[in-house]
Amino acid sequence: MAPAEGAGHGLAIMAASRLELNLVRLLSRCEAMAAEKRDPDEWRLEKYVGALEDMLQALKVHASKPASEVINEYSWKVDFLKGMLQAEKLTTSSEKALANQFLAPGRVPTTARERVPATKTVHLQSRARYTSEMRSELLGTDSAEPEMEVRKRTGVAESQPVNEKQSAAELDLVLQRHQNLQEKLAEEMLGLARSLKTNTLAAQSVIKKDNQTLSHSLKMADQNLEKLKTESERLEQHTQKSVNWLLWAMLIIVCFIFISMILFIRIMPKLK
Repeated sequence: MAPAEGAGHGLAIMAASRLELNLVRLLSRCEAMAAEKRDPDEWRLEKYVGALEDMLQALKVHASKPASEVINEYSWKVDFLKGMLQAEKLTTSSEKALANQFLAPGRVPTTARERVPATKTVHLQSRARYTSEMRSELLGTDSAEPEMEVRKRTGVAESQPVNEKQSAAELDLVLQRHQNLQEKLAEEMLGLARSLKTNTLAAQSVIKKDNQTLSHSLKMADQNLEKLKTESERLEQHTQKSVNWLLWAMLIIVCFIFISMILFIRIMPKLK
């Protein structure tokens, strides 16, 4: 038996602790609620998904935690439910459909009674619902009146081929609009990438110029420092020379005054 088929017996069989059993039960309950038609004011599923996240984090650090493949499967399913709730909060059906495409459902049934993973079924149901909403928005019809539309299409047996052609045309329009939306999104992403590249190159050029200016400033500062050292040495030598000449001049003046005083003292008595 292949590993995927062995896992298909259900994740509940591989549960090794009470915490994992509770997580599997709550996960199965959340999948069942997600598959049902819910009111816009329904809040329990969001609370349950939050509790699933807490239980999953606790299970990852539990002493008897399961294998990493099982943990990853739990994480995929919890992330799918969380992403589904976030997609339902978007405003337009095109945004919901686009967000629904990026969701990855689980690959293994949660319980042994499931033949196909419940998250995969929920994923297909959501895709069909959002496609129907996009078709209603495109044709300007009210999604709250599906019965009247069905009666109009099935009221007369002769109009069935025309209605089939109309449905095919409507589906083509929806698919074309969806494809145009994807192309527009791809163009926007490409434009953002180009803008980011341009801004990066501009920032790189500015940084390069700043580095060159800084290097030139440092070089000029080093040159000025060398010149300052040279001028300081010359000034010091000049100062020393000036001091030497001044010292000799003062010595000569002192000697001259001393000799003049001696001569004055000897000459003065003779004058008397």
